[in-house]
Amino acid sequence: MPNWGGGKKCGVCQKTVYFAEEVQCEGNSFHKSCFLCMVCKKNLDSTTVAVHGEEIYCKSCYGKKYGPKGYGYGQGAGTLSMDKGEALGIKPEESHPHYPTNNPNASKIAQKVGGSDGCPRCGQAVYAAEKVVGAGKSWHKACFRCAKCGKGLESTTLADKDGEIYCKGCYAKNFGPKGFGFGQGAGALVHSQ
Repeated sequence: MPNWGGGKKCGVCQKTVYFAEEVQCEGNSFHKSCFLCMVCKKNLDSTTVAVHGEEIYCKSCYGKKYGPKGYGYGQGAGTLSMDKGEALGIKPEESHPHYPTNNPNASKIAQKVGGSDGCPRCGQAVYAAEKVVGAGKSWHKACFRCAKCGKGLESTTLADKDGEIYCKGCYAKNFGPKGFGFGQGAGALVHSQ
């Protein structure tokens, strides 16, 4: 269909955008009323917009949909957020299958395999290009995951016990203090008579 009005087309509604109502972003034109986050529908401006392909998001929704996932990527200092954005229509990514350590003696330093370290999780050789060091052992990047939940780890986000590595959440849940007064939040000990 010919563009008789001569104006640019809105990146959202595909209708003509006239100069007085135009917002430009990444070479595309939008109506001010169409320049909204694709997920939560918040109004956007040049400081709050995040672009992914032809889609526009607020920085919060963009982070939930495309940002890093897992332990340590919460909303602020010391916060762990398990919100994956399902309430905003964001579909969680499929997780990779988790394979526990099959090394029969995982508590020892990984054995040498052909001049390179053996990965404690899969037993295969670990070469420099794929090597991650944690808990005193060399791991493949793909194998450097929590033994319980399978989350990818970093050397700063892991806890180890008996030669196995865990995310801090699973470590605390499985090996942390238990009993009266623990797990009630904010370090509070509650005693009622």
